Amino acid sequence: MSIDFSAQLHLGRFDYDATFTAQREILVLFGHSGAGKSVTLQAIAGLIRPQAGHIDVDGVTVFDSSKGLDLPPQRRNVGYVVQDLALFPHMSVAENVAFGVARGVDRQMRTAELLGLLGLQGFEHRMPRTLSGGQQQRVALARALARDARVLLLDEPFSALDDSLRSSLRRELLRLRAELGLTIVFVTHDLREAHLLAERIAVFDAGRILQLAAREVIFRAPASRRVAELTGVANVFTGSVRTAGLDCLSVEVSGLALDCAHPPGGHSFSLGMPVEVAIRAERAILRRGLVPGDSAGNVFEAVITEEFAYGSSHTLRLQPIGPGPAVEVEIATRPYEVLGIASQKRWLVELPPEDLHVMPIAATQ
Repeated sequence: MSIDFSAQLHLGRFDYDATFTAQREILVLFGHSGAGKSVTLQAIAGLIRPQAGHIDVDGVTVFDSSKGLDLPPQRRNVGYVVQDLALFPHMSVAENVAFGVARGVDRQMRTAELLGLLGLQGFEHRMPRTLSGGQQQRVALARALARDARVLLLDEPFSALDDSLRSSLRRELLRLRAELGLTIVFVTHDLREAHLLAERIAVFDAGRILQLAAREVIFRAPASRRVAELTGVANVFTGSVRTAGLDCLSVEVSGLALDCAHPPGGHSFSLGMPVEVAIRAERAILRRGLVPGDSAGNVFEAVITEEFAYGSSHTLRLQPIGPGPAVEVEIATRPYEVLGIASQKRWLVELPPEDLHVMPIAATQ
């Protein structure tokens, strides 16, 4: 129920070098196309051979370049679901699932058990072409689990489905993870999917893991500007440290002093040090004015210059009237309507200190 992975390989001009472990969790490999996510799954499954490295699956060494060990895919005890599912079109649902059952196991009983687990009772004799996309996904998952694999590799399995099916199958996956104690490595370039599924996220870029951490750490405290950009942080400002205390930093950004929380990781900051400051658009706040007694720290005047509606939310771009950075703010549709934002262009922008994440410039290069 674990993976211990370290691999290096060269594919033409693409250099890959990644190391991680995963145990009884959903680890999401996130990044743009060509970043190295699918290569990782192929190496674990035995479909591609690294030039160097060591891979353990559930405590068993399946690849060790130093010993010349490279077990074939059928001996690696992993379930693998690719994006196009690869169901056998000439086989029924039951036959597709039964194909993955190991020798010596009661095939009929195991197939019935898996069909029940995935809610596919009554579909035993149906052919893949007669199934909906979601039903086909469940058949693919059942077949991947047929060998009693405790490690499940999923390569963007929901990308071709509509939102309602994707939501249903995400819930199914979370249920299977909890009931079976699986280790799941899930590849996606969908930021929302990564946030919904992951317990931890490995952010890939150009064949490297830039950051591997708990989901909330990745989204709230990116390790670098590049991680921030890849994970949808709209606001990254360049500034310099004004004061550095034990509990708080003050960073000057575009002529405005911003109080910021000390980031995790033990970074030390010195006066005048150039830094990056990041805040997610949904964490920035619009205010009509200050309530008596409020501190005016991290608050500046700005005017809305662009608006984009996305159904359940609105994205606003604002330019400062005085000192302060240009900022993007995301606000849910209901508050947008209640505040009457469409009729008022001039606002106070508040950037809460606990949501401002400071990164050394060196970490972005």
